[in-house]
Amino acid sequence: LTAPPLDAAQVRHADMILATHAHPGHLDGPSLVPMLERSRAAKLVLPKSAADAANALGIPYPRMSTTDAGLRIEYFKDNLYGRIYAVPSAHPTLDHTGPGGHPYLGYLIRFGRWTVYHAGDCAPYPDLAARLRPYNVTVALLPIGDKNFSPSQAAQLALDIDAKWIIPMHYGTFSEDRESEFVAHMLGHRPELRFRIFQVGEKWVVPEE
Repeated sequence: LTAPPLDAAQVRHADMILATHAHPGHLDGPSLVPMLERSRAAKLVLPKSAADAANALGIPYPRMSTTDAGLRIEYFKDNLYGRIYAVPSAHPTLDHTGPGGHPYLGYLIRFGRWTVYHAGDCAPYPDLAARLRPYNVTVALLPIGDKNFSPSQAAQLALDIDAKWIIPMHYGTFSEDRESEFVAHMLGHRPELRFRIFQVGEKWVVPEE
């Protein structure tokens, strides 16, 4: 594993920090605790089933905003209004329980006319596109490789939900590197889809239509 691109304690201006599920790579105490300590007003958004795991890492319950599929968290600051909608993710299955809800979530983050979908860890499942389509996704961040999407599955989902951009993530995390495979598939089979490959620390602004 490579070193993180920044020291978590440098994050001092966060309002919300999102965790998709309780696995260590996504609910990382050494990163989350200093971020919350430095960003005193920030809340950790996470599945309700992950609250006890977060508390065991040293995060107080009042610093959490728990959520589940079908729920919405609202954000107001300096005349800016945003919403975070939660949708189930399959990792690699949905594993829904009644009291605990969905343990793996993806988030739709909407500000104005832009919506970013961050899938967390997710494999395709039958009604995923139907759940996402009403949100008019601008940018879809989809995990590639391991037990997540293959490049062709990610491209198909982006088409099914009419996403304006597709951003691959999670590739190279384990023993595989799917970046070149993803690029080859997009250029060779899905030239109508726009995509972006990021370098660590790169800033990007979604182009205006």
